[in-house]
Amino acid sequence: MLRFRFIGPTTLRGLAGLAALAAVIALASPAPRAATTAAYRVIVNASNPASAADRRFITDVFLKKVTRWSTGDATKPVDQGPDTVVRQRFSEDVLGRSVSAVKSYWAQVLFSGRDLPPPELDNEDDVVRFVAKHVGAVGYVSAAAAVDRVKVLNIR
Repeated sequence: MLRFRFIGPTTLRGLAGLAALAAVIALASPAPRAATTAAYRVIVNASNPASAADRRFITDVFLKKVTRWSTGDATKPVDQGPDTVVRQRFSEDVLGRSVSAVKSYWAQVLFSGRDLPPPELDNEDDVVRFVAKHVGAVGYVSAAAAVDRVKVLNIR
């Protein structure tokens, strides 16, 4: 047997209030992934033939689950300092976790003796120099950084 329940004006006002609250929350929420990628650029050594890479591949490179490019060259990821905005954006957008969660991941890997985390360099000029100098290197810099000696990788 079907039963119908009457929704009174008080309930309707409550639902309208919830809808308004949901709209405010949606507008205040952080921008989706695609909008945050402008905050950084992933860079590789100029000799790297790749022009694009999957986000998952870059994640695996920075977590050292993948250690070779398709060319056979060893991957050499390099991070920026944990307090930089670009590191925070990159970690959240590409690695899918906060900087502190990445640090926890590396603490576990170090404890098990499996590997070392990527080096953390002081600034993006140092990152560009490192990537320019080492075949297989990959890093990230702010969108405003000078990247004339390296290649910007398109992340899909």
